[in-house]
Amino acid sequence: MDYFIINYGITLIALVITIGAQIFVNSSYKKYLKVKNHKDMTGAEAARSILTKNGLKDIYVVETKGYLTDHYDPTRKVIRLSTNVYNTSSIASVAVAAHECGHALQDRDNYTFMKIRSALVPFVNFSSYAGYFAILIGIIFQMINLIWIGILLEIVILVFQLVTLPVELDASKRALKELETGEILTSEELVKGKTVLSAAAMTYVASVASTVLEILRLILLYGNRKD
Repeated sequence: MDYFIINYGITLIALVITIGAQIFVNSSYKKYLKVKNHKDMTGAEAARSILTKNGLKDIYVVETKGYLTDHYDPTRKVIRLSTNVYNTSSIASVAVAAHECGHALQDRDNYTFMKIRSALVPFVNFSSYAGYFAILIGIIFQMINLIWIGILLEIVILVFQLVTLPVELDASKRALKELETGEILTSEELVKGKTVLSAAAMTYVASVASTVLEILRLILLYGNRKD
């Protein structure tokens, strides 16, 4: 019974948190993607306006495929906006575009948490694969030491996610400020834009919670066992 609760109960909770956050961001995004902003400004135009206002004319804004695949590439100094965000003149599109501009502003200002996150990327890429295989092989062959190595690699991922939180929250804070001072959105539209960005932030909170629960599950199941 205890094994069932630990193994499946915690996994179910993590799954509900993840799915719930995803539903929240999708519903908020789709809702305000249908609501035009008063300036009839696309995400691409909003991004270009914010970058120019802040003297970042050397950063490109390009369209990329996919759904909510928007991101800022600090190595190539490019903001990539998904098709809906790039071409649509909605509240959601300018909010998302402004958020990515927030990351560009962080890069310009050498924002500490962004620098730490960038430094952690190689370790996280390794940990995400190696940790999974270490835990899987450890469970199959009952090699507890290998499972613990996998847990330690999961903790590296958790540290990365914890560092990512302030990066994302600060980018949204900068985005809302730019949308207001640049008069891209009205005060009423800003409230709706904030809803979109807050929903997106919840996905990062959910990722942290899910990773914590997974680490807790593994420790409870294998913490007291010996090879």
